[in-house]
Amino acid sequence: MTHVFHRNPRSKLPMAVAGEGMMLIDQQGKRYLDASGGAAVSCLGHGHPRVVEAIRKQVSELAYAHTSFFTTAPAEELAAMLAEAAPGALNHVYFLSGGSEAVEAALKLARQYHVEVGQPQRRHVIARRQSYHGNTLGALAIGGNAWRREMFLPLLIEAHHVAPCYAYRDRAEGESDAQYVQRLADELEQKIIDLGADQVAAFVAETVVGATAGAVPPVADYFRKIRAVCDKYGVLLILDEVMSGMGRTGYLFACEEDDVVPDILAIAKGLGAGYQPIGAMLCSDRIYDAVLQGSGFFQHGHTYIGHATACAAAVAVQKTIQEEGLLANVRQRGEQLRAELHQAFAGHANVGDIRGRGLFVGVELVADRASKAPLDPSLRTHARIKSEAMQRGLLVYPMGGTIDGRRGDHVLLAPPFIATPADISEIVQRLGEAVTASLA
Repeated sequence: MTHVFHRNPRSKLPMAVAGEGMMLIDQQGKRYLDASGGAAVSCLGHGHPRVVEAIRKQVSELAYAHTSFFTTAPAEELAAMLAEAAPGALNHVYFLSGGSEAVEAALKLARQYHVEVGQPQRRHVIARRQSYHGNTLGALAIGGNAWRREMFLPLLIEAHHVAPCYAYRDRAEGESDAQYVQRLADELEQKIIDLGADQVAAFVAETVVGATAGAVPPVADYFRKIRAVCDKYGVLLILDEVMSGMGRTGYLFACEEDDVVPDILAIAKGLGAGYQPIGAMLCSDRIYDAVLQGSGFFQHGHTYIGHATACAAAVAVQKTIQEEGLLANVRQRGEQLRAELHQAFAGHANVGDIRGRGLFVGVELVADRASKAPLDPSLRTHARIKSEAMQRGLLVYPMGGTIDGRRGDHVLLAPPFIATPADISEIVQRLGEAVTASLA
């Protein structure tokens, strides 16, 4: 009997006891190639000596000091690093303990901004179907993952959803990229008008859709069109890069590739690489100054925000990524991963789409490649692939409900940034075996 309340109490999990680079090792000594970084978290792999030493040093000096009394050197250093690297005027960094908290903070800041500037009627938040923004009630409310939301609907705040930018499934036959993104932008504009042009506070989107739909990148110009609609109606643009940011796509901030700067941006996962729990919300000068010159107080907070040890770990992680040139490796290994997946699954009747950016890649499975018909949900193909992969010493991040929360299966791959060409080839080989065994 275990006293740990696991998310799936019926499952019997192996016990992880060690990590070495790309590998996790269980109590029996079995080694697992970590091709998903957990949930796209462990971007430097496991046991990186520089990060371990930074944590040890910080704990020996000062583990924690509450932010109502003090700031700390690692928090100031990390904030300066992020502000310098972030696009546009995203110059202010608010630290949290993870992605859900970062999104909650973003929602609260968006609301407070409108109150501070004399528009307290702005209360609506629009997001996208098949999105995921976290499991706290506010983040869950705006998310478009129907399965995760269903049980808690009576507790959730009102939120509104429009179509995602999901070209594989939703672009009409013969529709160009320009026509497709214009249609999506028009849908957002109409939703704003329907709710009241001066009633909408924010539009929230994952720059690259993560767990719910499997590394779905936006079509070119999508976010520029969305940014224009938001600006037209005074709606704040919040980008969720909890999973796709901090180098995962080959850019420190995923939105750099789209040439768009949000008003508020949420990051986590790769920020601290799993060595300590940490997330952050970045906001523009305009948002920050509205609070500074208004009430002068952000009405939000958690006990562990700006945690000194977490910030020290994240500083070491980010310096390692920068100094070892790992963003270039992410782009190179990402191209290799997608190319080898295309080669391995060329003509495969049940592999419908291979997509993503950098080392953030999704493989969508189908019953029929030509019609894109999904597999029978009762087969739970995604769960079978996870099990078959683990038997082969491979960790991947599959999910069901890709299309609408019930139908569809995909596998998410997010290997550490330190992956070598040989690591990528091994991931593809083992995944191919797991897919074949699961669909047999």
